[in-house]
Amino acid sequence: MRTLFLHPPSFDGFDGGAGARYQAKREIRSFWYPTWLAQPAALVPGSKLIDAPADGLGVQDVLPLARAYDLVIMHTSSPSFPTDAKVAELLKAENPQLLVGMVGAKVAVDPDGSLAASPAIDFVAREEFDYTCKEVAEGRPLSAIAGLSFKRPDGHIEHNGARAIIPDMDVLPWVTPVYKRDLTINNYFIGYLQHPYVSFYTGRGCRSKCTFCLWPQTVGGHRYRVRSAHSVIDEVSWIKQNLPEVKEIFFDDDTFTDFRPRAEEIARGLGRLGVTWSCNAKANVPYETLKVMKDNGLRLLLVGYESGNDQILHNIRKGLRTDIARRFTSDCRKLGITIHGTFILGLPGETAQTIRETIQFAVDINPHTIQVSLAAPYPGTQLYREAVENGWLTENEQLNLVNSQGVQLAPISYPHLSAAEIYHAVETFYRRFYFRPRKIAELTAEMLTSWELTKRRLREGVEFFRFLRAHEA
Repeated sequence: MRTLFLHPPSFDGFDGGAGARYQAKREIRSFWYPTWLAQPAALVPGSKLIDAPADGLGVQDVLPLARAYDLVIMHTSSPSFPTDAKVAELLKAENPQLLVGMVGAKVAVDPDGSLAASPAIDFVAREEFDYTCKEVAEGRPLSAIAGLSFKRPDGHIEHNGARAIIPDMDVLPWVTPVYKRDLTINNYFIGYLQHPYVSFYTGRGCRSKCTFCLWPQTVGGHRYRVRSAHSVIDEVSWIKQNLPEVKEIFFDDDTFTDFRPRAEEIARGLGRLGVTWSCNAKANVPYETLKVMKDNGLRLLLVGYESGNDQILHNIRKGLRTDIARRFTSDCRKLGITIHGTFILGLPGETAQTIRETIQFAVDINPHTIQVSLAAPYPGTQLYREAVENGWLTENEQLNLVNSQGVQLAPISYPHLSAAEIYHAVETFYRRFYFRPRKIAELTAEMLTSWELTKRRLREGVEFFRFLRAHEA
């Protein structure tokens, strides 16, 4: 089939975060790569990947494509699903013969509700959907494809057997050639990564059991399945040769540092290539591993601290204590590793006092930059089940993770702490972290350093131009 993999148009400012269709637009506009769609696109010869939000495409830009394809596979999420379903209906109206399917955690945990929500959705893929998409594109009968839920012509919904997870990640083709073929690399921007950057996964799944984390509980699983070190190094080498404008590689695995000998082996290979790279990390990596990584091109770690209160970390099964996180952060500072720290407000056990503790914790450890999110109880997660069972969510709030403009809401409230208090604490957090003398001084010095470097490069350019003129004379 002529197959289109589509990140549908969305609200203005949508950032497509975390390699998929994430919950909200950010304080600073940013775009992650649509890696979860690029992977099956790499398996389907002649397919096309379009990332409408990153390309600035609206519905009217996408609709004419419906006539050029037999199959459209769209990535969706709980917050974006209502809008995505409307896009599917418009595509179907443009080409009634078009087969329309959806993938993502939302449809994986609620295939019945997703299929019943719109007559335009013909099928949804559950579990890992790479080969499910490939088999649909090959024209196999929908009833014969594992991991698929679909509608029969009479509207009856059927669920095929589950698809087994992929044990050998090296069998999957690389995604970066699809990026080069179909995407505009310069459209992807993350404030804490050097621009332009490229991100991809070196493995799937996460051994941690964090109750709020969506992908391990819905699609990826808790077994961390990894690509071989030589496969990862070879793909980075390909990027260096074929995308020479890329300044930084980011490994988007939930916890790249879980298998430390492998992380060190990859780091040494990257060191030989001379590339700059970053990755996700849990705040418990020992100094020795951090040093190997830093010595071989590591620039930044994206670290999920979540909270500065040990009881909350226990409640969410983070598997980490604040004292360990403090030591890890100190080690990174000694080694010159930049940290972008992420925090979540509104997790189970949150109070006005624990919010103050988390803000103070962030100030004390002082990562280079931070991101503060609101606890998002995604369907399919333990946090969602806890919220419903304990009455922290009302029936109407269960689907309202963002407002109509895509700004994240605080859906959880507690008897002692309202959703409004949690929501407004985000701004307080940012103000107290960034608007303090030490941080202002750090950022000012950094900007001045950048300006001095810019002036130096300008002077060097002028001198070189003078040299060329003199040489011509």
